[in-house]
Amino acid sequence: STGAARLAARAGLRIGAGVVTVLSPPEALPVNAAHLEAVMLRGFETDLELEQASKAADAAVIGPAAGVGEPTLLNVLALARTGAALILDADAITVFRDDPEELFSLLDRDDVLTPHVGEFERLFPGLLASSPERIAAARPAAERAGAVVLLKGSDTVIAAPDGRCAVNGNGSPWLATAGSGDVLSGFIGGLVAQDMESFEAACAAAWIHAEAAELHGPGLISEDLPGLAPVVLRRLFDER
Repeated sequence: STGAARLAARAGLRIGAGVVTVLSPPEALPVNAAHLEAVMLRGFETDLELEQASKAADAAVIGPAAGVGEPTLLNVLALARTGAALILDADAITVFRDDPEELFSLLDRDDVLTPHVGEFERLFPGLLASSPERIAAARPAAERAGAVVLLKGSDTVIAAPDGRCAVNGNGSPWLATAGSGDVLSGFIGGLVAQDMESFEAACAAAWIHAEAAELHGPGLISEDLPGLAPVVLRRLFDER
């Protein structure tokens, strides 16, 4: 399943990251090469090769369609050793469901977790049940993880480990389509790579993501979102 990585990569490039590279097992290189132009490609076979290939990265997105298994766990550990800011989504969250503390021990305040409700429950069991208000669940989750937590939903909540919290107010129903979360992760990674502070990057990415969806409206698919980001950014520049 290679499309998810390409969605995140295109999103990072469109949001302004200067250079974006998709790192994948060698067997995925031909299919990625057939669909990507400006995005760089590089293969790796082991977690150590991934670590070496990522040493210069400012931000790394991992999780979309990565698979829930030991290779993904080892790849997260490898990226954590590089010092890059991590944006963890989907399978990179679920793979730690049996030992969330192992993940939390790797994270710092520059890292971002982007769970939907099910993934949130796997890392923070019982928090939503005991705190049905999403802000009241996201804040202690971010403190426990030591990282930014973006709890996805119609009212996406973004919480930082220092207690800051924001609720995205422009959620769009058109985002309920496969792959939209991969694009959001790419937007966050692209903003962090431009030295935006991680909490602010997560807030900005969530807003831009929803604004892009509203620009398109009915019939939106996730492939549309990266190309709409420049329109949103242009509006912001024009309104300054």
